[in-house]
Amino acid sequence: MSDLAAMTLARVTRLALLAQRLSWPAPRFVRAAGRRLLSRFGDDEQLVQDWSSPLILRESAGKRALPGPLPRPISRAASIFAKAPDLTSRPFRCLLATGVLDAGGMDEFVAFLTRRLAARGVAASVVVTDRGAGGGQLAKCLRDEGFEVFHDSIASTRRWLAKNRPDVISAHGPPDWLLEAAAGLRIPVVETLHGVPTPMATDWTREGLRSRGIHRFVAVSDLVRRQYLRGNPAFDPEAVVTIPNGYNDSHRHTIDRAAARNWLGLEDEFLFLSLGRHVMQKNAFGLVSAFIEVARANPRAHLLIAGRMDDGIYMRHVAELRRRSPATERIHLRSNLADPSVLLSAADCCVMNPFFEGWPLASMEALCAGLPTIMSDVGGAREQLADGRFGFLVPNPAGDPETVDWDMAARARFAPQRNKQALVAAMNAVIADQDTWRLSREARAKDAVSRLDARKCVDRYVELLGRAAAGAR
Repeated sequence: MSDLAAMTLARVTRLALLAQRLSWPAPRFVRAAGRRLLSRFGDDEQLVQDWSSPLILRESAGKRALPGPLPRPISRAASIFAKAPDLTSRPFRCLLATGVLDAGGMDEFVAFLTRRLAARGVAASVVVTDRGAGGGQLAKCLRDEGFEVFHDSIASTRRWLAKNRPDVISAHGPPDWLLEAAAGLRIPVVETLHGVPTPMATDWTREGLRSRGIHRFVAVSDLVRRQYLRGNPAFDPEAVVTIPNGYNDSHRHTIDRAAARNWLGLEDEFLFLSLGRHVMQKNAFGLVSAFIEVARANPRAHLLIAGRMDDGIYMRHVAELRRRSPATERIHLRSNLADPSVLLSAADCCVMNPFFEGWPLASMEALCAGLPTIMSDVGGAREQLADGRFGFLVPNPAGDPETVDWDMAARARFAPQRNKQALVAAMNAVIADQDTWRLSREARAKDAVSRLDARKCVDRYVELLGRAAAGAR
């Protein structure tokens, strides 16, 4: 491509981004053509950086590769496979079903629950139900650990169910065909509702019929439970229970803070950390917009957003906002890091500004690392922050957290967001009181780990799944 053609394409691409951001009226075919242009000619790999260089390149060091891993591992034997009391009359066989098993929050929880059920004597297997999604990093990890993780056609999965007949299915976003297959074999299904709006893209006009194939629902937060029962009021409220996710202490390491900050090239900078997939739901655009104001008043403040690239078109808007900002060099967009322990150790504050969540795992891990945490009002936020003792709760960027949906989030994604000033004020407040937060970090971490103990979560799942399995026999 010639220089002139490349320059013209860049200008057209920026115009398409601007038109989308400003919601300029255009015929549907023009909007579709713009999306195809952005998808075809954009380079997603350039939107976020990998981890081959530190956040800050010191002149004395020049550009350098990051050093090797620094974690001090916590013994898995003590936290996962310690003998625990059996809450059921006898062991049972459980099939966990999930659409994807890669790097998302729900994926992490399914892997966590698989390991913990096995540690309690439950025979646990996993089926990945989405086509083309069987080779994710967590699927590979579980296979390497000896778990059966299969991803085949619908027909072969039906044959597996008929041959193996698990006592219960723990479902996480199950497709209709799986529910139909389970019903035909009289295998009870316990579905976990992870997100708000939940289930994702729910057709409430047919949810009453779909839910007849569900033995019990688990809501990961009270907000999720209330929203589901509002949408499906005919379902028995006693059959929808709230079980908050537990902190996965066995798969996070303790890292020396000084070494972690050196790994990232940090000295006296103040680092805000946001972990989450690069998608509209996580609202990186709104977070970066607020941070630009924070950076103006705090020249040592930096923002790191790290996660899996799932929506390249949306992230082009975020990257363009970053490029136009006077704080460009202090806004870092990075790819996913399989073990974010080093980031949690190096950071000074966790900040998350999503439109909706069920029970975010990233904020829970930040709290258990002792970080002060700023969260928008989404599912699980109030429970995790414990009435503000662990950070700041700011309003939801799109409105009422119990009614926000995809359409509301889409309308608010590039518009001035109603929680911006509250978010800026909270970030400024943490910086102003950073010494207090730093001195109390260890105590807050111990408190959070105790409150969010994984055993409490697993105990309730074992009991609930065991009862469902026993009732089906």
